Amino acid sequence: MAFDGITIACLKKELEEQLTGGRIYKIAQPEADELLLTVKTSDGAKRLVLSASASLPLAYLTETNRPSPLTAPGFCMLLRKHLQNGRIISISQPGLERILELHIEHLDELGDLCRKRLIIELMGKHSNIIFCTEEGKIIDSIKHISSAVSSLREVLPGRDYFIPETTSKANPLTASQEEFFALVYSKNMECYKALYSTYTGLSPFTAHQLCARAGGNCDLSVAALTSQDKEKLYEAFSALMEKVKKGEFTPVIIDEKGRPVEYAVFPPVTYSSEDCRQFSSLSLLLAQYYQEKEALTRIRQKSVDLRKIVQTALERNSKKYDLQLKQMEDTKKRDKDKLYGELLTAYGYSAPLGSKSITVNNYYTGEDITIPLNPELSAIDNAKKYFERYSKLKRTYEALSSLTLQVKEEIDYLESVSAALDIARKEEDLGQIKDELMKTGYIRRRSHEKKQRFTSKPFHYISSDGYHIYVGKNNYQNEELTFQFAVGNDWWFHAKGIPGSHVIVRSQGEEMPDRVFEEAGRLAAFYSKGRGQEKVEIDYTLKKNVKKPAGGKPGFVVYYTNYSLLIDSDISALTEVTE
Repeated sequence: MAFDGITIACLKKELEEQLTGGRIYKIAQPEADELLLTVKTSDGAKRLVLSASASLPLAYLTETNRPSPLTAPGFCMLLRKHLQNGRIISISQPGLERILELHIEHLDELGDLCRKRLIIELMGKHSNIIFCTEEGKIIDSIKHISSAVSSLREVLPGRDYFIPETTSKANPLTASQEEFFALVYSKNMECYKALYSTYTGLSPFTAHQLCARAGGNCDLSVAALTSQDKEKLYEAFSALMEKVKKGEFTPVIIDEKGRPVEYAVFPPVTYSSEDCRQFSSLSLLLAQYYQEKEALTRIRQKSVDLRKIVQTALERNSKKYDLQLKQMEDTKKRDKDKLYGELLTAYGYSAPLGSKSITVNNYYTGEDITIPLNPELSAIDNAKKYFERYSKLKRTYEALSSLTLQVKEEIDYLESVSAALDIARKEEDLGQIKDELMKTGYIRRRSHEKKQRFTSKPFHYISSDGYHIYVGKNNYQNEELTFQFAVGNDWWFHAKGIPGSHVIVRSQGEEMPDRVFEEAGRLAAFYSKGRGQEKVEIDYTLKKNVKKPAGGKPGFVVYYTNYSLLIDSDISALTEVTE
């Protein structure tokens, strides 16, 4: 979600409660576009991060300290000179703009009490941190913006500070019904676009949620709305703005398939409550959200090389497999060549020399059949040619029958590695996959590269009935779970016909409730390439029925006795054990 005006309103409320009356104890600039203020309050020291990063502008409270450069930048030194030991008297947000203002009271060089403003503009690539007098004269900023960079506003020492009117949007906090109807419903566009293009502080995500709260389709054109639809949309808008005014926020992270995808300061109506994790403060939410996103991004980046190796091998084997299937299709006419040869051997004496074809009786079916001939050869020589072609196609078929099986196994194996990369969470998981690719010959181990031991463990869940369920993260873990960890009467689950994890349920020799089978099936569906499908077919059987074929690829098993179920991949009811 964008760091929109409503999100900043929630943050402003939190900072007001936590920092108002506090004294600025330390000022640091750990990054070129980031400040870290340590504020002493009656509840102890608080750290406030202010980032004007173009890619990720943020402001939030944190408990984590950040290392600072040995020599403080000029902007940091200036703030220390003016604001060290200054008291935060108030925090404001003009309208629902993406702007926070810290109003700070301090003593100047003569010991006189004066006030300054530290303004944080959280506006994407236009983000900035600006230090001003109370009257709005810019003293300095973390980014200098000259007229050569922006024709709308210069941000330089000595200039007057003002909020650029770039979009002429209205303030939603002061909107009346008449204004709302006049501004929003006069636009010829989709409802959600009309909302966020009319009022400041609304992101597309918030606009979508407003339309959903009104019970309408956000993609519906404004012109298609009925009078009742318009009333409902205004009521939803008005109710949301009333909550913003009262400061009634509920910060949540929205998860999809176990991964954070959005955050909001109001529970979104387009997601179920099971998909939303509620937080007591926006700062805690932001720290958790970006920590999880960063971890996923970091693992994704670290797996790029492995993905490229697997994808290249997959493409190469897929092309080879398609070519082999085409060649196999061509060998289907070998039986016809054999038949022609046999019939010419039996009836060829009746064909005049130089004939282009001969019609004879097929003694296998009793029907007449016409056989093409090379007029330059005798019937017997034509028969030899047909037998030679039959023999060649037969040899090709026999060779391809074996080769296609090998290539198909290779494709299935590489797709299983790709599935393992998709569910990897830690560097240890990637290390195991890399080691596997080295052992199978896809990566060459350098002579100086030592073999490492990785501590990655399978996923561990507890079912609703208290049974322990384990999920392999890669092929080696799958084999270890199935053939070393599980015992004969444990239950084994796997998505049918698609790459995925082995799932083991420790039955403890008991007869398990049906719900355990369903939950284990959901885990097998979730940790497979079928994740996200409405239903996935799952095979399950006792572990003692699962065998490892001689010479099979890692993770490859066979079984001939099994049950099946169709299940979704929703694992929200399961508890994961983190070790």
